[in-house]
Amino acid sequence: MTISLRYAARSDVGLVRASNQDSGYAGPHLMLLCDGMGGPAGGDIASAVAVEHLVPLDADSHQAGDLLDLLRGAVQEAHADLVSLSSDNPDLAGLGTTCIAVMRSGNKLAMVHVGDSRAYLLRDGELTQVTTDHTFVEYLVETGRLTRDQARRHPQRSVLLRVLGDAEGEVQLDESIREAVPGDRWLLCSDGLSGPVTAETIGEVLANVDDPGQVGDQLIDLALRAGGPDNITVVVFDVVDDDPQPQTDTQIVGSAANRRARLQQAAAGRHSQSPPEPVESVEATTPAAKAAALVAGLDPAPAPTDTTEEEAVAAQARTELVRRRKRRLRSALASLILILTLLGAGVLGYQWTQSQYYVTTLDGQIAIYQGIPQTVGPISLSHVVQTYTEPDVEDLNEQILAKLERTVQQPSLAAARRYVRTTVMDNLVDGSEAAPAPEPTPTPTAPTPQPTPSRSSTPTSSSSPARALGPTAAGQQGSTA
Repeated sequence: MTISLRYAARSDVGLVRASNQDSGYAGPHLMLLCDGMGGPAGGDIASAVAVEHLVPLDADSHQAGDLLDLLRGAVQEAHADLVSLSSDNPDLAGLGTTCIAVMRSGNKLAMVHVGDSRAYLLRDGELTQVTTDHTFVEYLVETGRLTRDQARRHPQRSVLLRVLGDAEGEVQLDESIREAVPGDRWLLCSDGLSGPVTAETIGEVLANVDDPGQVGDQLIDLALRAGGPDNITVVVFDVVDDDPQPQTDTQIVGSAANRRARLQQAAAGRHSQSPPEPVESVEATTPAAKAAALVAGLDPAPAPTDTTEEEAVAAQARTELVRRRKRRLRSALASLILILTLLGAGVLGYQWTQSQYYVTTLDGQIAIYQGIPQTVGPISLSHVVQTYTEPDVEDLNEQILAKLERTVQQPSLAAARRYVRTTVMDNLVDGSEAAPAPEPTPTPTAPTPQPTPSRSSTPTSSSSPARALGPTAAGQQGSTA
């Protein structure tokens, strides 16, 4: 069984808009629809640029496993091109476009989608909306705040959450791979059709009209009779098997067709007024070059007689773009403030830990640590500042040894040293140990100068010279007892 497609693309400016900002394309291996936004200065350019980036994919040499990667790459290139155009030309600020593309290889269909242009599938007489609108009202519907009927009449139903060209960075696409089932009929359409015409009516036309071209004509006629408030573009294609004469022509409609015609006219005019030039100097040969040619060196479009509606649309698009950028800026600032707050809290917390001291044992010796006996990941919050060679921990009674092994907190280095000189030394096991002396009350923050101990000592310290209890001290303790 050999799969092929029968298809048609149609587009109409509608009854309200002054120019057509939609673009559509249909070919043997690629179906494409883009709905531009940004007023007369940008919407038509945006949709045409996107189409020009994707059209080169219409070929039969691609493997099914490569379809999504190819579509994703072309869409991201188009997005980057649109962002660059908007940044470099203030007149194009706010331009953007929806995009829905279906690409075929054998019996596989790959689809990418962003925005509110839709894909419908008619299978066995049942119509299914395959895509989800990336709009504010669709979000309200999905969260239960609006019904479908309320969403159709909502004043913000055209506010898009995701489009090509609105901001830097990769665009988030909905992606899928499906079977190309013989007998299936697909419809790609802009909101100029799905807005004024119900899905039920669309489904009736798809089910009852055989020829894809006639389907497109009737759907556009229905949208016009419903008021034609927006540009209307449809791409209809049927999946057929063993077609004796597979369709191979390509159809391009809307703004992309107008731009291409204008480019050809401009090229023809230059050719008649100047010596012959190589074809490459007249026609762009890469998607990026084609996109650049659409906005450079062409005759300007005729000024619309009534620009009120277009100016309103452009203002709305610019307002939404500013809102998005402000939201992103607020989010970035909030993240930065949070990071700085956490860093500040971490610094203050660490400084507090280093104002603490505790006494414990280390390798058979008594040791004083600065900090607290905790770790944060691989980072220890304490370090040794002084160790004592005498007395040996084996000379301590069980009670004081247990305390030291659990660590004894002290408010300062002086207090820690005093604790070792008094409490620890008073609890040596030598057959005549003294009663444990009460632990000293923590002294205020600043340590006081220590008097020279009466006992001779030879301490070792890891950070600064410090006195330690030596053999003489131990002997004095024994004789005193």
